[in-house]
Amino acid sequence: MKRTTQYLFHYVIPLLLLFSIAATAFGNDGDILSRKIELSKNKGTVYQLLKEVSDKSGYLFIYDSQIVNNDKAVKVPKKEYTLREAIYAITGNKSLNIRIVGNHILLNLQPVEDVVIEPVVKLQAEKKDSIIQYITLGGTLVDGISGDPIPYAAVGILTSTIGTITNQNGDFRLILPDSLRHSKIKLSHVGYQSQEVELSFLADQHIIFTLDPKVIPLQEVVIRIVNPADVLRNMWLKRSENYSSSPVHITAFYREGIEHKNTNVSLTEAVLDIYKIGFQSGEKGDQVKLLKMRRIIDRQSPDTLITKMKSGINSSLLLDLIKSDTPGFLNPINNGHYIYRHTDITVLDGRRVNVIFFEPTSGAEPLYKGELYIDAESYALVQANFEILPDYVKKATDMFIVRKSRDINITPQHITYVVSYKSLDGIYYLSHVRGDLYFRVRKKKRIFSTPLHMWFELVNCETDTSDNSRFARNERLSTQNIFSDTSFEYDPNFWGHFNVIMQEDKLKESVLQILKKNK
Repeated sequence: MKRTTQYLFHYVIPLLLLFSIAATAFGNDGDILSRKIELSKNKGTVYQLLKEVSDKSGYLFIYDSQIVNNDKAVKVPKKEYTLREAIYAITGNKSLNIRIVGNHILLNLQPVEDVVIEPVVKLQAEKKDSIIQYITLGGTLVDGISGDPIPYAAVGILTSTIGTITNQNGDFRLILPDSLRHSKIKLSHVGYQSQEVELSFLADQHIIFTLDPKVIPLQEVVIRIVNPADVLRNMWLKRSENYSSSPVHITAFYREGIEHKNTNVSLTEAVLDIYKIGFQSGEKGDQVKLLKMRRIIDRQSPDTLITKMKSGINSSLLLDLIKSDTPGFLNPINNGHYIYRHTDITVLDGRRVNVIFFEPTSGAEPLYKGELYIDAESYALVQANFEILPDYVKKATDMFIVRKSRDINITPQHITYVVSYKSLDGIYYLSHVRGDLYFRVRKKKRIFSTPLHMWFELVNCETDTSDNSRFARNERLSTQNIFSDTSFEYDPNFWGHFNVIMQEDKLKESVLQILKKNK
């Protein structure tokens, strides 16, 4: 794996709907619901018409699609309504209980006070032999304007280090101790206004959340002239201030998969306890302990089992860009090898973020190009999106692939990475790593090739800053090994109270098909 290191761094379910619009101050529920608005549209879906009500009232809607079908096409008279009348006319259900909760309008079939939320998971706790109760929150995060899913968004609890990310469909699920019931959930993504919502009336439900894009006016971008070299230099100098110098334990969810001919043929998932060394601590490296794992493989298609992922966990750890083996594109000493441009200003968690584009100079050896997202105030690197340059991709086959059949040629086409960090009390920790590797596969003596997509992903689900103990030798997982082939029964409760990345719809369908075939 030494070669890998050098290469890398040296060269629907029941739905609820929430519209994200800033709240306006009013009096009691009756006063708010009696406010007059005029609907400019009289045709559309429930989603579209309630969106207009939300825009004009300044309140966020939350409702269960088992009660209100947000895809239903409706037609209402174009006239002036009270908020209550508009809701009844659009939903067609006058038995709805309408309640103002903070800056939300909550729609139920019974008063909020009568709603009792029962935990869906009960597990025996190791501590004091007591029963720990858990609540589950599921959801989908979409763009408030386009309605498109928002992938890789951070989802966390304000009073806790517990969190996860959305998958490529924008879906997520959080399993939380019942003690956090009265906390707030926070959803954030670069370029969007963050959203904070009370957890108490969202638990044990599946919700559609929306985030509004935060647009920085072009004039403001022009006025705020930024020297990218200065930004990069300050990021480099302030690493010791922005990133933990002490080791921590991270509970992480890891997964890797292989997709051949646009069909998923292999999926490995695991819960890991990771001992992360501090910034420039001088220790030998991160350590990994395996807590849970399963692997699902299509054994019935001999044509598809052509390769296996090499050192995906180790690659995820190496992609912690802030560590001592920092890649050249972050090091201002190597500025002569790269060209930097300040291309945009965006936001994350309400803070201004500078976007720095980088690419190698003509004839230089560096392998990468991409974008760096650097906090304008703290100069912390919060995200990096980058790729290996096409000229170097073809040299990378042996880095990622093992057990390749002799009669098969595999050629890399495109390799991209996403790395992000999250702030806990002003200190940034690795949050999410994703690698996507695209290849073309051709059997010898055949003309046409087929697509092969290999990927790996790791998300920090909880950070424990109080534990700095290393693992015993017999507990450590060799991160350079390939996960053993193990057959598992697909069980939605397999992970217990651990938080995971939700399987995308396409991946979930493939897994079920593989299991059915294997039986």
